[in-house]
Amino acid sequence: MKDILAETDLDWAHDWLAQPKKQYINGDWVAGNGVSWGVKNPATGETLCQIALADTGQIETAAEAANRCHQSDAWSRKTSRKARADQLIAIARLIRENVTRLALLESLANGKTYLEALNDDIYTCAEIFEYYAGWTDKFYGEVSPVEDGFLNFTTKEPVGVCALIAPWNYPLYQASLKIAPALAMGNAVVMKPSEYTPLATLHLFELIDRAMDLPKGLLNLVLCDGEAANQLTLSRNVHKVSFTGSTGVGRRIVQNSGASNLKAVTLELGGKSPCIFFDDTLDLDAAIERAFYVMFSQKGEKCSEPTRFLIQKGIYDYVLEKLIAKAGAVKCGDPLLATTEQGAQCNEAQFKRILNYIEIGKSEAELVAGGTADTTGSNAKGLFVRPTIFSNVPDTARIAQEEIFGPVLSCTPFETAEDALRIANGTSYGLAAGVYTGNINLAHRMAERLDAGMVFVNRYGCYGLSAPFGGFRESGWGKEMAIHSLSSYTKTKGTWIHFGG
Repeated sequence: MKDILAETDLDWAHDWLAQPKKQYINGDWVAGNGVSWGVKNPATGETLCQIALADTGQIETAAEAANRCHQSDAWSRKTSRKARADQLIAIARLIRENVTRLALLESLANGKTYLEALNDDIYTCAEIFEYYAGWTDKFYGEVSPVEDGFLNFTTKEPVGVCALIAPWNYPLYQASLKIAPALAMGNAVVMKPSEYTPLATLHLFELIDRAMDLPKGLLNLVLCDGEAANQLTLSRNVHKVSFTGSTGVGRRIVQNSGASNLKAVTLELGGKSPCIFFDDTLDLDAAIERAFYVMFSQKGEKCSEPTRFLIQKGIYDYVLEKLIAKAGAVKCGDPLLATTEQGAQCNEAQFKRILNYIEIGKSEAELVAGGTADTTGSNAKGLFVRPTIFSNVPDTARIAQEEIFGPVLSCTPFETAEDALRIANGTSYGLAAGVYTGNINLAHRMAERLDAGMVFVNRYGCYGLSAPFGGFRESGWGKEMAIHSLSSYTKTKGTWIHFGG
């Protein structure tokens, strides 16, 4: 018996996983026409369930259904903004009522600990729908200053059908960040979760279908692999794509947009974020504690994690010693136990990728912690990687330049603020950056010159729904969260009126 789960939830999950898994298209549950896919538990290697994936024809059918709903105005105009908000709040309520089961499904398929799934992910999903419910009647146009005799005003209209492609690291959280603003602004949706981690999103759609009466075709769910999902980004029935994932796939989506109907695209892509420690950091131990936690929580599978610690030489040895001790103490193991601090990497391909980068790192820098798979006891059946730290990493090293997406940290010493800036900005990414210093003037100068979409000063990893999330350069286009995300789910129309004469 797992020590933090109710037996009823475990029994429910066992029964639910044994039931056939289907696509949700135009208000109906239909069997996939594609190949059978096994969703695996990365902590044990067992197959949780089999899913008949959607083929490209079914994906286009879902896009067509969404477009019919959009063209009918059933949601965008015939449903009032107040009613839209009420429906979003109702979805939030469904999440809250089923939070432990959704967290369990997330943990089983992803490998993250149950407590991470519960506290970091699923509760926040409900808050996302509640937050965007408040925006349904608050995002509007303006009157433009034009010459006498004319009136010009702008209106915000739904962009149309939104193809929403979520990653496997924060499955339901990322799905919610896309679905909620899309619906709030009056759009129809085709949701595509990762084939590795579709379970919690699938169950949420089941809950919505049973409890709510939404227009047919408004919400569609396609379970497919990345190649089949390519159809979504090519379809002329899709007017916008929101994608979270790798930079390589992001480039392909941009190409597909250009090759089809020039659909709008927002991209939340990779990162290689630096965290800079100056020797005047006020509470250095607390800074180390926080930065270590953000780096290694969720087993390092986070795009915004600080994978490069840039440490001023005067404190370098002290910081490194603390980091090594913390890494050695981390307990990898069963994600459903409260004592587990790090779960399994999400899938075998990612597990092998991380271990390959560790081997690369051994030829580039000094390995001082971890560097192996964790195969102790029952972990031998899973995809566990020890928290890994490299020291004296050259800023040109591959492990300092390329996104690894796992529990692998590069530590590099620096002398001056100019050195730190050069190293920090010296990758192709620009998602996030952190600065720890007791000098407020230095903090402002660094924040101004760091080429990153988010800069955290004296506390790495501050997130809130009212603040934008997103990066520069190869870390993506556009923003998620806050008012900033709403523009990408609308199109701005300008109307001119001439007053006679």
